[in-house]
Amino acid sequence: MLVIKFRNYSIALLCNFSILVGGNAIAADDLQFNTDVLDVKDRGNVDLSRFSRTGYIMPGEYTMTVHVNKSDLPDEPISFYSPESAPETSLACLSPELVSKLGMKESMISSLRWDQDGKCLDITALPGTEVRGDLSSASLYLNIPQAYLEYSAENWEPPSRWDEGIPGLIFDYNLNAQTQRQERSGTSSQNLSGFGVAGANLGAWRMRSDWQTNVTRNNGGDSQNDFTWTRYYLYRALPFIRAQLTLGEDYLASDIFDSLRFAGASLVSDDQMLPPNLRGYAPEVTGVAKTNARVIVSQQGRIIYETQVAAGPFRIQDLNTAISGELDVKLEEQDGTVSNFTVNSANIPYLTRPGMVRYKLAGGRPTDYGHSVNGPAFTSGEFSWGVTNGWSLYGGGLAGGDYAAVSAGIGRDLLSFGALSADVTQSRATIPQEGSLTGGSYRLSYSKRFDEYDSQVTFAGYRFSQADFLSFREYLDAKDGENRTGKSKELYTVSFNKQFRELGFSTYLNYSYQSYWDRATSQRYNLMVSRYVDIGKFKNISLSASAYRTKYQNTEDDGVYFSVSVPWGTNKTVSYNATLNREDNIHRVAYNERIDANNNYQVSSGFSRHGPTFSGFYTNRNDFAEVNVNATHETGRYSATGVSAQGGATITQNGALLHRSVTPGGARLLLDTDGVPDVPVRGYGNTVKTNRYGKAIVTEVNNYYRNVASIDVNNLNDKTEAITSVVQATLTGGAIGYRKFNVIAGEKAMANIRLADGTTPPFGAIVKNSRNQDAGIINDDGSVYLSGINSGESMTVNWNGAEQCKINVPRTLNEANLMSQLLLPCTK
Repeated sequence: MLVIKFRNYSIALLCNFSILVGGNAIAADDLQFNTDVLDVKDRGNVDLSRFSRTGYIMPGEYTMTVHVNKSDLPDEPISFYSPESAPETSLACLSPELVSKLGMKESMISSLRWDQDGKCLDITALPGTEVRGDLSSASLYLNIPQAYLEYSAENWEPPSRWDEGIPGLIFDYNLNAQTQRQERSGTSSQNLSGFGVAGANLGAWRMRSDWQTNVTRNNGGDSQNDFTWTRYYLYRALPFIRAQLTLGEDYLASDIFDSLRFAGASLVSDDQMLPPNLRGYAPEVTGVAKTNARVIVSQQGRIIYETQVAAGPFRIQDLNTAISGELDVKLEEQDGTVSNFTVNSANIPYLTRPGMVRYKLAGGRPTDYGHSVNGPAFTSGEFSWGVTNGWSLYGGGLAGGDYAAVSAGIGRDLLSFGALSADVTQSRATIPQEGSLTGGSYRLSYSKRFDEYDSQVTFAGYRFSQADFLSFREYLDAKDGENRTGKSKELYTVSFNKQFRELGFSTYLNYSYQSYWDRATSQRYNLMVSRYVDIGKFKNISLSASAYRTKYQNTEDDGVYFSVSVPWGTNKTVSYNATLNREDNIHRVAYNERIDANNNYQVSSGFSRHGPTFSGFYTNRNDFAEVNVNATHETGRYSATGVSAQGGATITQNGALLHRSVTPGGARLLLDTDGVPDVPVRGYGNTVKTNRYGKAIVTEVNNYYRNVASIDVNNLNDKTEAITSVVQATLTGGAIGYRKFNVIAGEKAMANIRLADGTTPPFGAIVKNSRNQDAGIINDDGSVYLSGINSGESMTVNWNGAEQCKINVPRTLNEANLMSQLLLPCTK
């Protein structure tokens, strides 16, 4: 007995096999069904062509998902044909376009052979390669020996498989609104601020415009109303040289020279195009908020990150990896106080793999915040060459107007002792007030993970600059006769963490020290210690303490934060925390509950030197945006409320959606369930549901990384079934990816199908719905169990490899006719 199952229906076929090879042997690819043993009335009216040959697919074109070893490619139109030498067989036609996406080595591509007048790959040219089509899952499986393919990693694909995405428009935003009322003075203020990116995608090109806004209203009459397009630029990936080309306004991305804003062009090796274990890291910002607060990270006036944080320690680790140079951080507390500090986003030592060269080229003219040119034309270039497994040489130069600088350095992989680099930069500049100046800057960088000690020096650096050393940005500030200020002298930077597993606690230290030749020293450190303990029936009690010090432009801020958090049932915690600083001492008791994966809240009550305080913080992640709502009241002093929203809009020919937050201007993945709504789909752990048109956007996407999206089959409703539940995409920077799931949705019912002459379709005929999905296989007397049927839908009945007639589902499907057997006439 051969049992053939199709989702929710099955057919039992009793078969005798008459199998011959040559004269007397067995031909495994041909199955001859003895219809005499079938329990059907009309044995001459049987269509088993679909099952007569193992793996046989009728010649024609089918849309299929291509599976290459462990990787998936987007749906492709795949043609099947019967070669003249073996007309009883069928072969999948692997077109030159499809082969170019398989990731074949260049040496293999030149040796390939083609059939069908150059339209189809001759698979015999790749010994060991297997090709198999599966109509039931609309899949083409390719098993290709790894020796024929380019390098790939578990979550990384070679450039030939990268997807530039589909054309479309984007608008991403991050909005923050706050109101404050000072009870003593009676003054109040309202503020709305935000930033984001608008743009368009066309092929490999990304057109982007950065914007930011700040609207402030005070009851005293003062107001501010600013909206600015901060940058216009165009960029695209150049995969064949692992680089990104940018045209327009940009910031100099350099590992050697200070960043500056300019209009022109740049060509930069993109580490994101390398396998994940060879990529760099992004800077992080840490600190302690005394109240619910707003954190703004900017660079040369352009806001690159803004968020609202709850009172207590915060650690921002999701900054863009392309950011380099000095970052300005502003912490705006809801009680009206503001603190500022800087973060130097130093990179790990400039090491490069053996035989490879990384480079950064740029040229143009410096511009200011208002898009006006304010300096001479310049060019810059830098490189790093991997000489051997352990040594790298790097250097570069920058020249423009009366300024020139050159740098040279060496990096060394010390293996078990970490990685070290050292470089020297020499500048020469002429400025009106000081004449010709020549000076040097010397830098030493170190990075190491000590696995045996559970510790890691993420980055440690020292830099000394002579008094007459000028960066190009300092030269631009001084060339018009202004007195030069802020001359850097010494910079120490360290980021260190350590696990004391035997004692059960961990530590983290971030420290920076900057001295100048002509002004006060700046200094900042943040030390955190945490531990989990068990006390009686209370398990996993969290203890943590933080101490920080900031000295910035003759302003000092010191403080200590301490907290105890006790789990209280499922997804709930009760905590006590204290914030101690020069201005105030605040003690709070808080209750935190994680309602579900997308909702959590915190309420707290306490007291300070000024009186009792009450606050709350609520976070909601819905399918359209991520929203934070917070409020604080301190008796006799102030009241404040705040709300923030991060999200975006994406418009394409395949659908237009509002969606959750995404890296502004970054890649996203549009998922399509072919019109089926309310299907739960997820990226990296976060689930959204398709809208009424069967569309959803997954924003948890990494550039040049194998992203996997799937349908949450455990939470599908009873009327929906996923034929294809997992898709993959490796997107280039800023791409709008598009993937389609094969989902069948609708009612299920028994039906009886009759032809115009009163007879029935042949046994084994296939019923297809309006989406060309298999809905059922016809049994004896025309009976069929149909799935995925919808009111008023037109369906087709197919046998002998072609559509033969159509049936129409009743316009009203209710429990009565679904429980009985539908009578469906099949007409031409």
